[in-house]
Amino acid sequence: MRPSWDEYFMQMAEIAKTRSTCCRRKVGAVIVKNKRILATGYNGAPSGTAHCLDIGCLREELEIPSGYRHELCRGLHAEQNAMIQAAYHGVAIAGSVLYVTLQPCVLCAKMAINAGIKKIVFKGNYSDDLSLEILKEAGVELIQI
Repeated sequence: MRPSWDEYFMQMAEIAKTRSTCCRRKVGAVIVKNKRILATGYNGAPSGTAHCLDIGCLREELEIPSGYRHELCRGLHAEQNAMIQAAYHGVAIAGSVLYVTLQPCVLCAKMAINAGIKKIVFKGNYSDDLSLEILKEAGVELIQI
């Protein structure tokens, strides 16, 4: 059976997450406009730095629960990496759709709002109710599949 557009692009996000170098969870993101992929991202350490898979995770060592103390993580989130890739290559993402394999955190939600993303399609729940509240307040359409 032929997938819907949302299913199709979510499958692309699932493929993107296979590149993740995070010890805790793998997340992928795809930014799409007019049914065309503009940028992709996955969670992991910045380019040119050691991967968490190779050197370990400070947040894991300190037993910090998911959703807390983001500043101690050396990695970037999949959504952040997708938005950064678009900016790095001069690709405008205003009015686009973000597909992500996990509900965005509040940091990614704020970035998506200011980047002009109008719709977020996501899988999985993340313990961050503020992200959903802020996205709804900003008028970003949310679809969980």
